[in-house]
Amino acid sequence: MSTHPSSLAHLSLPTHTEDEAPYQDLLGMWSDLEAALSLLLTRPALVQQLPTKVMQLDAWLQELVAHDSDSALYLMFQLAGSSTVGYSASHALVCTTLCHILAADFQLSQAERDALVHAAFTMNIGMTALQDQLALQRERPSVAQQEAIRMHPAEGRHTLQKLGVQNKLWLDVVGLHHINTPAQVPLMQQPAAERLARILATCDRYAAMISPRRSRAGRSVTESVQAVTGPQSKLYEQAGDALIRSVGLFPPGVYVALSTGETAVVIRRTPHIGYPLVATLLDTRKMPLRQPELTATNGQDVRITHALSPFEVNLQVDHRTMVRLGMYAARFSDGLHQLVFIPGAR
Repeated sequence: MSTHPSSLAHLSLPTHTEDEAPYQDLLGMWSDLEAALSLLLTRPALVQQLPTKVMQLDAWLQELVAHDSDSALYLMFQLAGSSTVGYSASHALVCTTLCHILAADFQLSQAERDALVHAAFTMNIGMTALQDQLALQRERPSVAQQEAIRMHPAEGRHTLQKLGVQNKLWLDVVGLHHINTPAQVPLMQQPAAERLARILATCDRYAAMISPRRSRAGRSVTESVQAVTGPQSKLYEQAGDALIRSVGLFPPGVYVALSTGETAVVIRRTPHIGYPLVATLLDTRKMPLRQPELTATNGQDVRITHALSPFEVNLQVDHRTMVRLGMYAARFSDGLHQLVFIPGAR
């Protein structure tokens, strides 16, 4: 039976373990994908046939997102917002997932979609160790580090060429991914490499904003949205709008404060980008609930007042439970059910 999302308010997760395997498989796939990507980025010279390996990672990512795009987004944002371990691989995986979803939104050709996603995987291959170091250090980058940051797009392009990448568009997007000039024409009228580089730069900026550093906590998703859609974001504007349209104002995996005074985590998009389904975690006294409760936000009875950074929510979340709860809820609604199987669907 299908129901409207609003009828799912305060639905608790069943205690039985029916269909446990798919949840375990999804979590395992995500963890294994990140580990494989980390190995490729940290030791690229040891990777035989690197272009083929990247294509294998791409196929792996597509399978993960197609299995359940909301669970993939949930895991991605949780990972990006709560860990500084292996930052470079984590960040690349976030950007790649967002680029994969945006490619569908922009209806890119297969060749452009592949170049964009492969560039997202490898854009920082010229500074992997430095990127991991910068995520852990408290002080500002040194002069030498700043120069390495400035040069890493060109260095990454050179490294990829040396390791066998021959696709010119892939290489060009990596070389341009720190593009910093305002667009002169609408996004889809720009040359392919520039257009894809702007999409990648948008995802890069958004992901970097929500990810924590030793020197600062991760920003809330609200600040990240402002960074790519606000008045100072002319560099990103069309891609930024598409990003929010695709993943929502409050994507799965981000923490939010509710008008009830409770704290929740978003676990499902709905057809209404400002009103996702959330799992309530803390009560009005900021005490953990015995069991997370699925709650529909509707802008009236229960609404999201603002997003929270991960550091504002002092709670260990069981991601397997959250993924199970979200997938369980999707069975109750035709609209949500579609989101399980169509990456980036609205």
